[in-house]
Amino acid sequence: MTSHELHQEIAMLKEKARKAEQLGIVNEFAVLERKITMAKAYMLDPEDFNPGDVYEIEGDPGVHFKVTYMNGVFAWGHRIHGDTTSKEEEGLPISMLMNEKSKEA
Repeated sequence: MTSHELHQEIAMLKEKARKAEQLGIVNEFAVLERKITMAKAYMLDPEDFNPGDVYEIEGDPGVHFKVTYMNGVFAWGHRIHGDTTSKEEEGLPISMLMNEKSKEA
């Protein structure tokens, strides 16, 4: 999809999500929000995200994510809650990562 097509898709998904939220269809709203997140990920350049970088996670205040490696539009790594780093590795769409916190030396 082109950038223009992705923008159109996001606009359509946002409208559907708004309607689902108004109708109280929580499951459909959650699915549409996830689709929006994925569409946004394809509009970003994975080259802008590097192993060792730490980012805030959108929608999860106070929680950060340290990137271990990249696979397409997914960053794989570990969540950081304060001084505690999760042992479980997970993949997040790069559109969920914001405000780079630091870089590993």
